[in-house]
Amino acid sequence: MEATNSRASRGERRPKKVSTFSGRGTTEAFRFAWKHRREHGVKALCRHLNISRSGYYAWVNRKPGKRASENAELLLKIRRIFNESEGRYGSPKVYRALKRQGLRVGENRVARLMQVWGMKARTHRIYRRLLTRRAVLKAWPNHRLTLDKPVAVNRQWSSDVTYIKMGRKNVFLAVVLDLYSRRIVGWKLEANLNSDLSRGALRQAMADRSPSPGLLLHTDRGTEFRALKMRDMLARHQVRHSMSRPGYCTDNAEVESFFKSLKGELLHATSYITLRQLRHHIKHYIERFYNTERLHSSLGYRTPLEFEGAN
Repeated sequence: MEATNSRASRGERRPKKVSTFSGRGTTEAFRFAWKHRREHGVKALCRHLNISRSGYYAWVNRKPGKRASENAELLLKIRRIFNESEGRYGSPKVYRALKRQGLRVGENRVARLMQVWGMKARTHRIYRRLLTRRAVLKAWPNHRLTLDKPVAVNRQWSSDVTYIKMGRKNVFLAVVLDLYSRRIVGWKLEANLNSDLSRGALRQAMADRSPSPGLLLHTDRGTEFRALKMRDMLARHQVRHSMSRPGYCTDNAEVESFFKSLKGELLHATSYITLRQLRHHIKHYIERFYNTERLHSSLGYRTPLEFEGAN
């Protein structure tokens, strides 16, 4: 207490990082000081953590044991995977990525190392879709309830729209997802929510995938999906329309899961000024990461592109 009061009387401030230290034991304190040494300096950290500088330097210079050397080597691999995912992977996906590289390592060990070194995946927030006025248009039943899971691509698609806050306004993203591979096969981002948005995403998917007649498209009951222009488009391409039951958001869980990943892994990390900038980043996320690099637990920890190629 006297030492603390003495420091306070000299105007010394306790580094904010020290207040976040929750470890127990001298070794963890040494490790914490090593991690933040460039930011606050060894002398100040040792003083505020109540550890001796001589002990700290002895810990730094000691010859690492076999386990410590293995952990250091493993940590480099973990950090490389974590950085390549741009901070989107938590320990379960990092562990799976290591297994794909042929490494035999425990999931708990990976989680512990990531926790010690502050590697935490970007958090997900829950978003509720904006409520819009429902026009009096006929809704279709949920045909997915009577069908088996698709066994090939372009048999069943799912589509939905979400809003994204950009400054003081909202913009809207429509996507089309293949329910077999979880691949995003069409998307469109615009400033306004209308049937042109959802039809634009579907038009892209149709052009890129050229599905055979009889494709099932599942959506919610939003007015943009019940519009006459949407119905005419689906009829021209001989697409069967399926809609979620009222109040059952889980009927379209696959697309909701994508929106959750997009917002948690991309949108929460950056502020966007223009629609063009946001569109560029979403395009990169979908085409360069989500479809081609991101491991999906529902696909046996494979990417959508790999899953389509293997089946």
